[in-house]
This record gives sequence, C-alpha cells and structure tokens, in this order.
Amino acid sequence: MVYYGDEGIMISILIPVNNWDIVALVHTMKDGIKKVPEFCEIIIGDDGSTPDYREKYTKLEGEGVKLVVSEKNIGRAAIRNKMALEAKGDYLLFIDADTMVPASVTGEIWLRKWLPYVGKYKVICGGVLYHNIPPGDPDVLLRWTYGRYREQRKASERNRRPHASFSSFNFIIEKEIIRKIRFNEELRQYGHEDTLLGYQLKKAGINVYHIDNGLLHEGLESNRDFLNKTRLGIENLSLLYDKVTDKKTFSESVRLLGLYKKLEFLRLTPLLSALFMRYRERMEIRLDSAKVSLWLFSIYKISLFCTYRAIHSRRSILPVL
Repeated sequence: MVYYGDEGIMISILIPVNNWDIVALVHTMKDGIKKVPEFCEIIIGDDGSTPDYREKYTKLEGEGVKLVVSEKNIGRAAIRNKMALEAKGDYLLFIDADTMVPASVTGEIWLRKWLPYVGKYKVICGGVLYHNIPPGDPDVLLRWTYGRYREQRKASERNRRPHASFSSFNFIIEKEIIRKIRFNEELRQYGHEDTLLGYQLKKAGINVYHIDNGLLHEGLESNRDFLNKTRLGIENLSLLYDKVTDKKTFSESVRLLGLYKKLEFLRLTPLLSALFMRYRERMEIRLDSAKVSLWLFSIYKISLFCTYRAIHSRRSILPVL
C-alpha cells in the first residue's frame, strides 16, 4: 500500500471513451488491479457512443469496473469531470481509450511503476509510446512519424519543462486538484486542452513530475484526419492565447508560441500568413504522402498559427483564464 500520512492512498483508473474498443485494455487493467490493491476501481466514461459500443462497455461492468454514461457527446473535458466526481480514489489515473500496455510488461508491472511517486507528487505524467516499426499503411504515416519523433520523449527530457510537457494521455492527479482546477468544459473543439491544464497547474504553483511509464498509442488517425485535427488545435491555441490573463506563462507552455513571438518581433508573421494562404494545398498534398517531412509540418503549423492570429486579432476577446 502507498502511504500518505497515516492513511493508505487509493487510486481510481479513469478511461474516457467514444466509439472505441477498450475490451482488451480494461481486461489488462482488471488483471493488474487484482494484484495491486492501491488501485481500487476502473471507471469507463462513455461519452455518447453508439449502442453497439455501449453494449460492449456495459458487459465490462462488475468486478471493480463501473460505467458512467453520457447519452450525448459532451466533450473530452466534461466526461473527465463527470468521471472524477464518481471516483472513490484519492488519486485519479486518466488514460486515453486508444492505448495499450507495452508487450514487454504486464498490467500489474505497469501499475506498480506508479506507486513510488503517488503521494510524493500531486501530478505525475507517464508518457506516450509508439511502435518502433513504421506502419505499413502510408495513410497513417504522418501521425506515427510525428508521434514517434516529437511526442515520445524520455522523462528526463520532459522534466526540463514539466508544465509545457504535460499530457492528459496518461497521467495521475490528486483528486482534490481536479475539484479546484476542473477540465475546462468550454473547450468542445479538439486541441490544446493539455496546454491549458498545464498552464493552470503552473499558475496555481502545482508541480508536474514525469516518469518513464508510457502507454502505446494505438489510435493512429489518417493523414487527412490528423491535418484536420492539427488545424482545429491551432485555431484553439490562438483563441486560448487571447483568453488567458498571463500570456508570458502561457507562452512558456508552448514551443510554437515562443517561435511566434520571435517572428512577431522580427515582423515576419504577415509573410508566414501569406505563405500559408498561397502554398497550403501543396503543403497538405506533400504531407499526405509516403515521404513525411517533419520540417515541412513545422512550417505548416507556424504559418497556420500566424494566419489564425491575423484573423483573431481583429476580434475583441476578453481574457478570462
């Protein structure tokens, strides 16, 4: 048992899901918690899934597994808040639905790796992993390449900028913090929810600690879907930048913002916007191919952000966060 003061700490596992097969993941976690008593339950948060998927989730109930249902899709933030209210644990382990424990470890071993840090740190991130071998389908190559070479990082590297590296993909957080700093339910559109929570944790003076206990990301989107999500995320980032009160702290949470500030100082942002408007289609065709260029993807993202800043700067948005 993990101890904090005189009382043992209990941890709830929370899995938000929408139309994804989590049967294997839940069984792996069930097998693990039978041998690691600090983990007291698994909560599945069904966020408006179709009847056939909901039937699969319902069959998983019992033996330490609880299902929390939203009949309609309320968004990633709202379903996480809903699960947190139902959880019995003092700490909450949030894991994305499209994940799996690496083949080299069991559910028990993976869960035990968290225990030395629970109670010592209030927020702990485990990290994300990708298969070493590229996928055979070129239609998902952009997502795998970006994940493998940009998102998959050792804890030692992530701990250099702990708040900027925060990810809700696979992390433990003290439940009391979620009661005070809830996931922002206004963010219904995909993108940068993690950035906002990392910023809020930093403003509140709550440390984030990273460990090497990653989960494999199995849900690779197609190149086109990933580009669409990228556009939504960057639009969200621009809107969030206008809403936050502490722009310096927020900018320190995102590398893209740091680059944008340098380009803005050099008065190069209009040039990048023009570049995007002129070459967007060509860049997207090149990115949706078997020859992925992360350098081109970086150019695509910063020029897109410059374009959104040009649009959003004309609006009057009051800082609220």
